Amino acid sequence: MAGDTSTSWKTTVIISSSPQCDEPSQILLAQQHKIRRSDSILPSSFVFPLSGTAFLLVTPEEFPAKHENAELFERIEKFMQVHRNSFLLLKAPVYGKREWEILSSVQNRFLGCNLKVLPVHSTPNAVDGMLLIAKATSKPHVEKMRDRMSLACAHIIDRSPVWGMLQEMRL
Repeated sequence: MAGDTSTSWKTTVIISSSPQCDEPSQILLAQQHKIRRSDSILPSSFVFPLSGTAFLLVTPEEFPAKHENAELFERIEKFMQVHRNSFLLLKAPVYGKREWEILSSVQNRFLGCNLKVLPVHSTPNAVDGMLLIAKATSKPHVEKMRDRMSLACAHIIDRSPVWGMLQEMRL
């Protein structure tokens, strides 16, 4: 589903110049999205300016055994301060006990913050997730979705047996 969505929708993505972004960058270019490289954004980050979303790609290898990597948590905090609508993508091919512990520790550390933590298994999976969220939160699509939801609500209310019964009762 996300693959279909991303091929019909094109956007600009600002990507950090770090090597971790090379493979996602190639996938985005293959789907004909515009890529802008930047040294001024945090390493392993992707910013979708039209939707106001930003993603930070992290692997379990960046976390030490005790999950107390102050440098990594500072990087995540800085990322959240810069980007209001921020997502942390934890990329692991398989989620074993250690990966779930890392995910849990990150969620506990940033509980109540604007950071959303998403587990992903591969680079294509991460790119599909980023594109799906960016498209759903971009202004023209948000307005279309809002209109569709309003129409759906009106349709449900109009066809509701409860509504019909209330009309018969003249309430």
